[in-house]
Amino acid sequence: MPHFPILSAIWLTPLAAAFVILFFNDLKPIRLIALAATLVTAGLTAWATFGGFNLGQAGTLQWVERFDLVPTLHIQYALGVDGISLLMVWLTSFIGFAGVLASWNVEHRSKEFFIMLMVMVAGVFGVFLSTDLFLFFVFYELVLVPKFLMIGIWGTGRKEYSATKLLMMLSAGSALLLISFLALYFGNQAGPGSTFNLFDLAQTGKFSHSFQVIWFPILCLGFAIQAAVWPLHTWVPDGHSSAPTAASMMLAGVVLKLGAYGCLRIAFFILPQGAALWAPVLAVLCLVNVVYASIGAAGQKDIKYVVAYSSVSHMGLVMLGLATLNAVGVDGAVLQMFVHGIMTGLFFALIGMIYGRTHTRQMSELGGLAKVMPFLAAAAVITGMAGLGLPGSGNFVAELLVFLGAYRGSGFVRVVGVLSVASVIFTAVYVLRLVQKTFYGPVTDPHFETLTDARTHEKVLVVAMVVVLLAIGFYPHPVLHLINQAVAPILQRLPGGLN
Repeated sequence: MPHFPILSAIWLTPLAAAFVILFFNDLKPIRLIALAATLVTAGLTAWATFGGFNLGQAGTLQWVERFDLVPTLHIQYALGVDGISLLMVWLTSFIGFAGVLASWNVEHRSKEFFIMLMVMVAGVFGVFLSTDLFLFFVFYELVLVPKFLMIGIWGTGRKEYSATKLLMMLSAGSALLLISFLALYFGNQAGPGSTFNLFDLAQTGKFSHSFQVIWFPILCLGFAIQAAVWPLHTWVPDGHSSAPTAASMMLAGVVLKLGAYGCLRIAFFILPQGAALWAPVLAVLCLVNVVYASIGAAGQKDIKYVVAYSSVSHMGLVMLGLATLNAVGVDGAVLQMFVHGIMTGLFFALIGMIYGRTHTRQMSELGGLAKVMPFLAAAAVITGMAGLGLPGSGNFVAELLVFLGAYRGSGFVRVVGVLSVASVIFTAVYVLRLVQKTFYGPVTDPHFETLTDARTHEKVLVVAMVVVLLAIGFYPHPVLHLINQAVAPILQRLPGGLN
């Protein structure tokens, strides 16, 4: 008996919510519909995890849905999850839920805002669930439209510039991906034009060494723009600083992860010989990412820019973990994608709560907020400590694995890993500076004395995300076991097999 199409239901639920919202104009029913959609997707994700997913075989594709869309071109509607994609679906569920709560009081064109948010969530789900390159590309592009509109319409500051810059850079990356996908489709010596299915291409496809050496960097470059790899990262600080809170949470929490996920799932999986050759180059770029962006964060005056540069630095750690080409480093990279998504999503949510009360993000204009916002101050301290990798947080486990993986890598990657540890110092500087200038010291503005602390829905958001970070920090084994099994089939394809 065919199983319930649960994966289709996951991405269709927020899309259906976007359609239903069209028929409402009042904020209350609109936000309730959006919240209900995120809760339903979380329930469906739980069902997919505990109601049929074999956790003992997380390296195999499960809950598969597959049928022909365009038979003559071998384009299929193909969905499936393994341990990596399942974890990313959970991340999207968390950030989507938190994004709705963070947008609870959006009144300017609220209908359009929540429609864009739901469409973005649906697109991200689709990317993580797709196993056909054509379908993957469709969902990948679907995410770009609401990103552009949410920044351009609901953003602040130089929002038109930021939205246009994001659109141009990510469109360039998409063009490289489309060219690369067509190269994979026609360059498969086992059967040119026979399949777009990425698992079929990896398992039965045949690509010459020269093909992999040429096309791996092109494919990886397309994803690197989305993953904010230096020097293609410049759209991130501008985009985050201008985006509304929910868009910032989605951008930093999950959208940046699409690039890293694509590199691992497609580039490393299908073109392993190219990955082995180009990994040292990727490691060097990641070193610049990690150190340069952390120094940049330490020099920012706008708290949103601080966290934006922090995201660039942490994404460098993700890509460095992938470049190690060993199980410890890649496990750390995937875990870093998840915990950084939760941490940075929470940080942007807290910044939105502070800005909504103080109407400023300049650290020089803030100070002493812990006296009037003790809950938000405590949450910011916990989030900041997670950001700098304090033991007890999931970020500590992820970063430790990345650094250990780098040390176990080749001699060159080992040197890069050792140099990357310097970022820990700069991270401590900008995190402690942000917390101190924003929440402690004298109250800089008398009007701040009358500000209110977190509301109930804001406390729910904060507590839920903090619990996830701490739970993984104190007991990471189940998540790491899930990741490790899913990473193994990819690493086994590398020259020399599983490291």
